[in-house]
Amino acid sequence: MSRLPVIVGFGGYNAAGRSSFHHGFRRTVQESLEPQARQETLAGLAQMMKLVRVVDGQYRDQDGQALSLAEIESRYAKEILAGTLVRRLEKQHLDPDAAHWQKSISVAPINGASLSFITQRKQLPEPLPANWSVEELEGNEVRVTLHDSCEFKVDSYRPLAVKSAGQLPTGFEPSELYNSRFHPRGLAMTVVGVTDALRSVGIDWQRIVQHVAPDEIAVFASCIMSQLDENGFGGMMQSRLKGGRVTAKQLALGLNTMPADFINAYVLGSVGTTGSITGACATFLYNLQKGIEQIASGKARVVIVGSSEAPINQECIEGYGAMGALATEEGLRQIEGKSEVDFRRASRPFGDNCGFTLAEACQFVVLMDDELALELGADIHGAVPDVFINADGFKKSISAPGPGNYLTVAKAVASAVQLLGLDAVRSRSFVHAHGSSTPANRVTESEILDRVAAAFGIEQWPITAVKAFVGHSLATASGDQVIAALGAFKYGIVPGLKTIDAVAGDVHQDHLSLSTEDRKVGEQALDVAFINSKGFGGNNASALVLAPHVTERMLRKRHGQAAFDAYLARRESTRAAAAAYDQLALQGKLDIIYNFGNDMIDDQAISITTEEVKVPGFDQPLVFKKDARYSDMLD
Repeated sequence: MSRLPVIVGFGGYNAAGRSSFHHGFRRTVQESLEPQARQETLAGLAQMMKLVRVVDGQYRDQDGQALSLAEIESRYAKEILAGTLVRRLEKQHLDPDAAHWQKSISVAPINGASLSFITQRKQLPEPLPANWSVEELEGNEVRVTLHDSCEFKVDSYRPLAVKSAGQLPTGFEPSELYNSRFHPRGLAMTVVGVTDALRSVGIDWQRIVQHVAPDEIAVFASCIMSQLDENGFGGMMQSRLKGGRVTAKQLALGLNTMPADFINAYVLGSVGTTGSITGACATFLYNLQKGIEQIASGKARVVIVGSSEAPINQECIEGYGAMGALATEEGLRQIEGKSEVDFRRASRPFGDNCGFTLAEACQFVVLMDDELALELGADIHGAVPDVFINADGFKKSISAPGPGNYLTVAKAVASAVQLLGLDAVRSRSFVHAHGSSTPANRVTESEILDRVAAAFGIEQWPITAVKAFVGHSLATASGDQVIAALGAFKYGIVPGLKTIDAVAGDVHQDHLSLSTEDRKVGEQALDVAFINSKGFGGNNASALVLAPHVTERMLRKRHGQAAFDAYLARRESTRAAAAAYDQLALQGKLDIIYNFGNDMIDDQAISITTEEVKVPGFDQPLVFKKDARYSDMLD
């Protein structure tokens, strides 16, 4: 009997804001929410964006005037909405109209005469060019004379073709929330994002640790682009060209394994299983598959799964742009037929589009096995019984879509049919599509979904794509999808593709339902969400996420009504603690977990016997498990 991996916490940040308690989801469907929920989320965003302050638990404007939720909405809603989701690149990242580069310039003396300039001796190149002569002057200065032409690099600026991105809310800087000295942006996002996920659980981490063995905790998290800002690989690669020096931290902190490493070393203090699985744009689901396998097999009882990606820099933009993968200003202008481009509609899944929109995000989920979740009274937001991964086979273009996604989607739907029955899949499921917003994806992915729907007799299968709102966060993209799906379960709303006017004519939709408006389907009307992800190189993954009411029904059957009733009683205090964190977080009191050098384990205090290992700081010992896997092969 396999243990069921259930989601007991989730959190992070993307262009829609904070993910825990569905605030990011609320931002994407804010026009379809009741006023209280909408205003609460807008107030939290206003505080994140430094538009308002919180003093003694009361929202106040910059002049100290107290504000109600309704007043925050009326005064700041326009600015909040403009400073979230996909939008024009902001100068906190780079100026898209004046991106820095170096231009080569050749200089030569006029009519055979010499050309001279004065500089510092220490600034002379080594070795000295053959056509240069140097004359000593006073102090450290020298006169350089050029006897022939010479090439120089000079600072220059030019506009980028790509001018939009899915950026964290304007004014929100993760590195300001803890002592983040020299941390690349992606790792600062990791620390604050996983803190949000852990706080959302409503159960103190040390209490969870007391109930499991040290090796029954696992962390799987990564990114695909590594850490490319000046504190990571970006600074290391650029330092010599800029005349600087490589630091001792840039290489180590630049590794794409660092999200998991930071979580273990500075947040959890975990000695359990760890890993960083990468699969291009399907990376979150790759890590999720590893996490649920650990729980289903009994190797781990608690798993943190996630990704953190910070790719909004000039190099990534130009790299993906050179592939023709990104939506450019000119491409959007041609689609809209207007001289003025609406960059908020740059990401256009399944509509007339011209490329995807890069985004930054960090998303994490906390998984437990079903027995531990009931024992601790954890709040269950859904379950992930399966993630399927398949490659594309032989390819001509490594970045082109391929046939592997047919396998992953079909297997995910077949798995859901076995679990819930054909009727549930036909009438109470929906798809969070990859929806990258490229012309190739809108055709190939819609054809896959349409053909699979036809095979299983699904008519008018609801399709949505969160990239319409938050852009494409690469490794974290399917994490954006999973957490958006949890929001759909909670509120009974399937978000519309509101950045397009109509579905493109070449999209396959005989059996699909794509809407440009939010669809209110009602409470507990959705039983299962299919999460689809396609990545460069043939990295395809599809997951099925079960709604909380379906998960509870399964747990009630497995554990019995009496045990489930006892669990519901324990869950009340968990929900109260989680709600208390949410209220503090809305006021900016995020209480970031960052344990740099705290409670380090003394190697000499580790106790080892033939039966177990006792690790300081952990209540339960690591007991060596009996291994009978190969007993038939041994004497």
